[in-house]
Amino acid sequence: MLLEGSHFIHSPPSRVFALLNDPDVLSRCVPGVKSLVLDGTDSYKAQVEVAIGPVKGKFDGKIAITEKVQDQSMTLKVEFKSPVGIANALGTLKLEPENDGTTVHWAGEPQLMGMIASVGARLIGGVAKVQADLFFSKLELEAQKVES
Repeated sequence: MLLEGSHFIHSPPSRVFALLNDPDVLSRCVPGVKSLVLDGTDSYKAQVEVAIGPVKGKFDGKIAITEKVQDQSMTLKVEFKSPVGIANALGTLKLEPENDGTTVHWAGEPQLMGMIASVGARLIGGVAKVQADLFFSKLELEAQKVES
């Protein structure tokens, strides 16, 4: 299942790109993140709490950033495990300059296994949209902090 969307951030692509590569900013913006630790160049260990419908779990995993093009795009590879299942995803972020900011186009293909797949698969689209909206609204606030 392909999930995609776009969000406008009132900041130039260089700032948005820098924010998207800052683990402290990401820790504050990504919903459910309990820890995010640099584990090599463009690689992180993370712990997140996720709820998809009635299925809730604490997931441990890795996030790798690849195919970075400065101020333009990046690919994310996400691998998480929990007693309630496994969640893997491959996603892209593309930054498009606008007159007074940047539109971030995102797309991803989650793969769920285990209980989270059997119960939460039909809900993932709605949950992803809500989580993306929350992430980008927090990222907008971070961009305003940087600029002021």
